[in-house]
Amino acid sequence: MTSLTATTGTATTRDRVRQVVVLVGSLVAALGAAYGSGAFGGQSTADAAGGALSASATPLAPDTPAFSIWSVIYTALLVFAVVQALPRYASDARLRAVSWWLLASMLLNALWIGVVQAGSVGGSVLVIVALVVVLSVVLVRLVRTPHTAALPSAVTDVTTGLYLGWVSVATLANVAAFLTVAEVGELGLGATGWAVVVVGAGAALAVAYAVFARVRPAVALPIGLAMAWGLAWIGLGRTNGPLVDATVANAAFVASAVALLAPVVTTLVARRRR
Repeated sequence: MTSLTATTGTATTRDRVRQVVVLVGSLVAALGAAYGSGAFGGQSTADAAGGALSASATPLAPDTPAFSIWSVIYTALLVFAVVQALPRYASDARLRAVSWWLLASMLLNALWIGVVQAGSVGGSVLVIVALVVVLSVVLVRLVRTPHTAALPSAVTDVTTGLYLGWVSVATLANVAAFLTVAEVGELGLGATGWAVVVVGAGAALAVAYAVFARVRPAVALPIGLAMAWGLAWIGLGRTNGPLVDATVANAAFVASAVALLAPVVTTLVARRRR
């Protein structure tokens, strides 16, 4: 990155097509995801697949209030879809780099809900892993592409950060749900031991994101915030209800603090080295 602002060229027909397709596709994906999550008379995800992904299904399941972050993420995605469709941003270099990928992520999210509604927890793991991979590609492109205009840069960074951070935690919970449904047993460490290991892996992943995105605090900080939110609600979920586990709760609270502080530290260090 040799400049603070990415170059933009003349808008092309492909740019215009991309803007329209991403806008329409985003609306369709958002409506499908909302229905699949329980809105408009649909079945809630917590009730689908025999309750495998409910707040009390496994020691790694976030408590119910954690999922309210989806309303923030969906709103941010729709704002992104509208902003990227504005005529003056048709040739924006960052939007060119990530718009198709973000649309793919929204479609994958809707697909994930559909797979869960169909009762396939194993299939949902494959889809959510693909979703994390796609969002990771978006992260890489955002870090490597300098900022352009303030509005699309800020909207894209914050949206991607919240989305990737939350989905990363949701992936941990999804894998735990699959292992429980598959009845793989406690594999030597026991449910508590494995939950602590996975929560620790979540904290390590948060640090990795923070290190990689340290030059882009607008995306690094939302990732840490969303991961901290999800991990904290795992901890809170283990302090009450049918799956009380003080060890997992404490590990989750520590991991949440790590996720929250990691991007702050890496961003400050990166700025001092400039």
